[in-house]
Amino acid sequence: MGKLAKSPWLLHYDGSSCNGCDIEVLACTTPVYDIERFGIINTGDPFQADILLITGGINSQSESVVKQIYSQMPNPKVVVAVGICACTGGIFKTCYNIKGGVDTVIPVDIYVPGCAARPQAIIDGVVKALALLEQKRADYAAQRRSASQEGGIVRGADQ
Repeated sequence: MGKLAKSPWLLHYDGSSCNGCDIEVLACTTPVYDIERFGIINTGDPFQADILLITGGINSQSESVVKQIYSQMPNPKVVVAVGICACTGGIFKTCYNIKGGVDTVIPVDIYVPGCAARPQAIIDGVVKALALLEQKRADYAAQRRSASQEGGIVRGADQ
C-alpha cells in the first residue's frame, strides 16, 4: 500500500447482525489493533464516507436504509461486507425476513467472511479496500479528465 492522497473515511452500518462482528469492528479501532494507523477516519456521515463497512444480513427493514446510505456516498466508493451474514445471509439466511447478504441490495467490493470475523481479517479487508479505493479514484479522475476534454458530463462510476 502506497502513500494515500487523502485519509479515507469509513462508515460502519449494522444491517441486522447478532453484534458479534460489530464488537470485532469496534475492537479494530482500539489501540490493540489500531486501524487508524492506515489513515482511516471513522465517520457517521455518508456524505463524507469513502468506505461503507456493513455487518449482518439484509432484511426488509434495513434494505431501504442500506440503499439510501449507499446512494448518499460520493463516488468513488468501496463496500466491505464483514461477517458471513453480510456475505451470504449466514445462519439466518433461511429466516423469513432475511433477504440474504449485502450484495442482494448493493454491489459489494470486498468480502470478509467469518463468524464473527476476526479483527485481523477485518483490517486485511479494509487494507484491500484502501487499495481498491485508490484504483477507483485514479480511474474516476481519468474518466473526469477525458469527459472534460470532450465537453461531456461524468456520472458516477457505478451509475
